[in-house]
Amino acid sequence: MFTEIKNIQSSDENVMKFVFEKDNAVAEAVLYKYPTYEDRTVICCSTQSGCPVGCRFCGAGDYFVRSLKAEEIVFQVDHCLQSQNIDASKIQKFQIMVMSMGEPLLNFKELEKAFEILYSKYPQAKLLISSIGPQINYEPVIQMAQRIPTVGLQFSVHESTDESRDKLIPFKGKLKLTTISQIGEAFLILTGRKPFFNYCAHEHNSSQQDADNIAALFNPDVFEATISVVCERDESIAAANVRQRELASSFMQKLAAHGFSTRMFDPAGQDDIGGGCGQLWFVQNWMQNNQHLAKKSVGFGMEVIHAPKEAELV
Repeated sequence: MFTEIKNIQSSDENVMKFVFEKDNAVAEAVLYKYPTYEDRTVICCSTQSGCPVGCRFCGAGDYFVRSLKAEEIVFQVDHCLQSQNIDASKIQKFQIMVMSMGEPLLNFKELEKAFEILYSKYPQAKLLISSIGPQINYEPVIQMAQRIPTVGLQFSVHESTDESRDKLIPFKGKLKLTTISQIGEAFLILTGRKPFFNYCAHEHNSSQQDADNIAALFNPDVFEATISVVCERDESIAAANVRQRELASSFMQKLAAHGFSTRMFDPAGQDDIGGGCGQLWFVQNWMQNNQHLAKKSVGFGMEVIHAPKEAELV
């Protein structure tokens, strides 16, 4: 298991970060309370060390080391709870989100094992997958969600056209937006639970036309919308400034006018410990210091690769 664990406290007392290290991998998890652990606890954990996808806004996108084993995923959750003496049975709203680092569905075999264990340990916790939508067979994913009634699915869309999304997520092995929409509809029909899409509104993708594009792609009777405030990887940028929040709020209103149920994701601690998804400053340092272990991810002027085979990722 992990040989070194760093506990990094934010100036915001509602969030803390954990960096898990061993000789050949690094992982990261973030623990939130809203406003107490018993009221609502959220844990964002990693499924891979680094990430092969190479999203332009993500600090984990430069390098990929390997996929994490099921026990390494579960350990992150267990440690977050144990470190703060949290009694999971007393949590009123409990969410475990695989979104901190890595593309969960490119490590589905181990993710499925981890979710089986987590469901047995914490049956009241929602187990939420946040994915860019890689080109995989989604039938086993939906079957897992049918078998485990707490599993939810969210797609990181972030742009309103495939052309813009290709620039942000330069990973050829991903689904087109229309296909993501079709899979979301199948997920709802077969599980009875609405999927989400996550959209990070910035100055270049928050127009009325962008909202109209999203409404044409995604049925508001099927999908729920999460609008993210943090769209930066750089610790020198206070990403969640007033302007960014205004853009997110304005875009939420545009989507609400199309009939979407919307919510804003504005994570605590993003400006001092990188609390937001993608702001993995401590992981970036580890990758820089351990480049002999890591493969260069897609993007950054390199030839874009297709989705690695599962045998290459586990």
